[in-house]
Amino acid sequence: MTTVASSVSEGSEETDSPYALSHLDALESEAVHIFREVAGEFERPVILFSGGKDSIVMLHLALKAFAPAAIPFSLLHVDTGHNFPEVLDYRDRAVEKHGLRLHVASVQEYIDAGKLRERPDGTRNPLQTVPLTEKIQLEKFDAVFGGGRRDEEKARAKERVFSLRDEFSQWDPRRQRPELWQLYNGKHAPGEHVRVFPLSNWTELDVWQYIARENIELPQIYYAHERPVFKRSGMWLTAGEWGGPKDDETVETRQVRYRTVGDMSCTGAVDSDATTIDKVIAEIAVSRLTERGATRADDKMSEAAMEDRKREGYF
Repeated sequence: MTTVASSVSEGSEETDSPYALSHLDALESEAVHIFREVAGEFERPVILFSGGKDSIVMLHLALKAFAPAAIPFSLLHVDTGHNFPEVLDYRDRAVEKHGLRLHVASVQEYIDAGKLRERPDGTRNPLQTVPLTEKIQLEKFDAVFGGGRRDEEKARAKERVFSLRDEFSQWDPRRQRPELWQLYNGKHAPGEHVRVFPLSNWTELDVWQYIARENIELPQIYYAHERPVFKRSGMWLTAGEWGGPKDDETVETRQVRYRTVGDMSCTGAVDSDATTIDKVIAEIAVSRLTERGATRADDKMSEAAMEDRKREGYF
């Protein structure tokens, strides 16, 4: 468990007017407004929560939006069966701490039932779509919060804050609605739902500066630590039951950290000595690669891999 010290990049909180909001305050205010709008417009919203940093920040913002009352949403996690143990442990502790209800859509259960087939490469991220969309339909969720940000990947940069999905949970970029003056249109037909992205306008650096300012606890996996890893397709992967390493892949112990977390089979670590949040912020500030571009193999399957999955119902 890691407690981080409050820290932001020099000058990031400076304003020209004593009445102006700082950059982080403006982002926080926008996100809180979005949570409250959804609470007012929809009947059964749910927050996608994996125990990753973006979903942790999203939960923190939701708690702020409705304090001192409890948040009026449950949580939903799509469990691939290849998740990092540190992240699942954090997820369960957060649910218990805040007295929340957690829905789990299990990829492994779908494989065991013959509804999904294991991929030859062992990667399960592309298999999440069916359990996710069927869980949304089964529970009749009409708004689903996701932690996607526009700076992560070009397909996510196309998304609006409110992203309409049809009765098959599919995304059509042509059906996106204008969002002038932070006015969000949640109208949808029976069977349709809306994906909601409160962190759309945040960057990876914004997220980390906010984590520092709010003293938000994260899984230790986000900070530099020694871990047995092996290299595949230019990324350091963690060995596991998902199918790695192969006979020609050598495991070695390195000091690494994770910029993003997901399925162990496609989420790579980066070499790092950033053991504190100040060092993480400094490291990100000079990075020229987005976190997904640097560490997510599933986004490299094709030029439009993410957009294809989003059209099918993925986040």
